Amino acid sequence: MAEAAKSVMYAWEGTDKQGKRVKGEMTGQSDALVKAVLRRQGINPLKVKKKPKPILGGGRGKKITPKDITVFSRQLATMMSSGVPLVQAFEIVGRGHDNANMQDLILGIKADVEAGGQLTDALRKRPMQFNALYCNLVEAGEHAGILEGILHKIASYMEKTEALKSKIKAALFYPAAVIVVAFVIVTILMIFVIPQFQELFSSFGADLPALTTMIINISKWFQEYWWLLGLGIAGAVVGFLEARKRSQAFGHFLDRMSLKIPIIGMILEKAAIARYARTLETMFAAGTPLVEAMNSVAGACGNIIFYEACIKIRDEISTGTQLQAAMRDTQLFPNMVIQMVAIGEESGAIDTMLGKVADWYEQEVDDAVEALTSLLEPMIMAFLGVVIGGLVIGMYLPIFKMGSVV
Repeated sequence: MAEAAKSVMYAWEGTDKQGKRVKGEMTGQSDALVKAVLRRQGINPLKVKKKPKPILGGGRGKKITPKDITVFSRQLATMMSSGVPLVQAFEIVGRGHDNANMQDLILGIKADVEAGGQLTDALRKRPMQFNALYCNLVEAGEHAGILEGILHKIASYMEKTEALKSKIKAALFYPAAVIVVAFVIVTILMIFVIPQFQELFSSFGADLPALTTMIINISKWFQEYWWLLGLGIAGAVVGFLEARKRSQAFGHFLDRMSLKIPIIGMILEKAAIARYARTLETMFAAGTPLVEAMNSVAGACGNIIFYEACIKIRDEISTGTQLQAAMRDTQLFPNMVIQMVAIGEESGAIDTMLGKVADWYEQEVDDAVEALTSLLEPMIMAFLGVVIGGLVIGMYLPIFKMGSVV
């Protein structure tokens, strides 16, 4: 069976029914099909040319990040609230973007919608940028005729989710950066500085202190096997990343162990609960049925333990169990969260209650990250003092010993 032709972007020029010159862009499998679509729209095509693909990595286009999608969602929602038609909003946002890859993405979606397709279908063609949760919410908004409101909820959801991720990454980045810098400094001292002291001590003709001897021996090992150490660290990092990406079992093991790390595990658990509540609140507000919503919520939690809990909740709900009872059965959610959900179910305002839970736990994560940073700073300073200070003292001990003899 022959493969279907791939759609590409075409730039076109033509005249409308009033004879006015118009131009634009459209995706299609061939220039003939693009001309046919334009004629059905009442446009007489004069010129249709295939657009060249952007040269990635050549300075023109940058990688599309979740932050780009978040800003795009907010801009689109704001323009629709101002009464700007959807297609025109895509044109304005796309043309004004300074990232060429993002511009091509937005204008490609615009061309699909302009050709008569649904926005949901256009987004699902681009799964690398728009995940299932995003597409499901947009689909719910299109079916209910509340796309503008849903886009605002999506934008708010993504802003809060990305802010939460950034705070956790910032808390973990600081100690990691300090450890890397400390390792680089120690390596430089071992390879270049300590050998100079070793030559000086060799002329003393006396026994060196045990600490100095140990440091010199370590320095000799560094000088001889520094390349082996570098290869070992690089191999361990690459192996870890590849194993996490390719082995589902290893990824699940890391997820389970991460929740058991002192302090860090507590932050990750609260962040997962916050994402659970925020995602479920957004899905409820969009009118998505609870059983369907749990699939998206499971993927948004970011941890296998919470993923499995959400699937279990989904299965119990499908048999008629209340949400708060299904959550209690997982023995994973704090009693406060379950009580808030129970109140929401009784009052018919479950999305409001879930929003309050998400706000609470997002604030808890903020406070925990600040406390962790305050705790880590003196610990890191003490670590650096012991390592760097120990090397300095070890090198100067023989000099102090000679001074006392003299």
